[in-house]
Amino acid sequence: MKKGIVIVCNLDTRGEDILFVRKLIQDRGHEAILLDFSMEEPPPFPGDIRTEEVAARGGLPIEVVRSKYRSDRDAATNNQIRGAAAIVDDLLAQDRVHGILGIGGGTATLVATSIMKRLPFGMPKLMASPMAAHPAYIDKYVGTRDITMHHTVLDIVKMNPLLKAQIVNAVGAICGMVEMTQGARIAFERPCVAVSSFGFGEMAVQAALGMLEDAGFTPVVCHAQGKGDRAMEEMIRDRVFHGVLDLCTGGVIEHLFKGNRDPGPERLMAAVETGIPMVLAPCGLDILSYGGRPEMLEKTRDRVQYVQDALRVQVRTTAEELRQAAQVFAERLNRAKGPWTFLVPRRGWSSLDREGRPIYDPAADAAFVARLKEKLAEPDRVRELDLHLYTPEFARAAVDEFARLFEGAQAPARAAAR
Repeated sequence: MKKGIVIVCNLDTRGEDILFVRKLIQDRGHEAILLDFSMEEPPPFPGDIRTEEVAARGGLPIEVVRSKYRSDRDAATNNQIRGAAAIVDDLLAQDRVHGILGIGGGTATLVATSIMKRLPFGMPKLMASPMAAHPAYIDKYVGTRDITMHHTVLDIVKMNPLLKAQIVNAVGAICGMVEMTQGARIAFERPCVAVSSFGFGEMAVQAALGMLEDAGFTPVVCHAQGKGDRAMEEMIRDRVFHGVLDLCTGGVIEHLFKGNRDPGPERLMAAVETGIPMVLAPCGLDILSYGGRPEMLEKTRDRVQYVQDALRVQVRTTAEELRQAAQVFAERLNRAKGPWTFLVPRRGWSSLDREGRPIYDPAADAAFVARLKEKLAEPDRVRELDLHLYTPEFARAAVDEFARLFEGAQAPARAAAR
């Protein structure tokens, strides 16, 4: 079946190379829609969507864009992003877009990935760029979206045998994606539940997945390493999930104390504000991730540190840090619009936090629980269990509690339907 692939590029500096890209896609039997956002000079040939049209949809004539490119490049670039995104939205509504390929250097990467972030989850998105692995920019380019970055190593300027190999690989990748993809129309037959996961809570998470399925849910695992739990928050706001089993909430304390797994300041807030049922647990609150950061490891050298490898070093949290985290949890949970329960396993919060291991610190853990109950409007929503988190037994308790909350939340709707 013929698919439409949008090629986002600036033809004024990369004409010949992009023609090659378009031909490869066409030879594969797909429609290649060349979207040109050139800002510096008139291109040597027009795109299927001309830069003049992109500029106008962004709100400025192309002459103004070219003038601003020299004096206010950020304004010019943002105009082209607005215009190109609006045009791609139109193509999407017409069912002409089944994948998108960005190709070029720094500016092309910024423009193309900004457009990609607006497109639905599951739609193939590929950025071919020598900037694809740049540590200072990759978070801005990808963020929490399902964008595939193809590191060309070489700049996309002047065709040569080495560059040709990279372009062919990139085109092969996007064509393969659009040929194989199930598309962005993803349907769930059963209620979909987000499950936060983390290596030190994995046994409980893995056990919970089967239990959720047996209870009639579709679990979706979100890796709570900073990006994954931030993406989970965004997807909750997008109404993808009907509930959340948030066992690995360490991102809250990571944000407070600048750990490597920092998901940002909005952790928990999506479920709080949308009102979906949530069961929470403290996995990850017992440690801070400071691997690869000598200054933070030196600052915390008087604490127990668990070294996985050079990039992953976990530092035990203190009672005072946990009290501060409890304050944040309480402030947010007091605003919750839906049902929630916080389950606290008394025997330890992760595979590292168990009796006989250096990370184990029940006094610090107890400080968190005491402050949480003190600050909550409904402290009875905190349930302490004589279990360890890293066990199937804790998973059973968490899933049973989630099913109870979910059923309770559904009851009014069922009663109204009768």
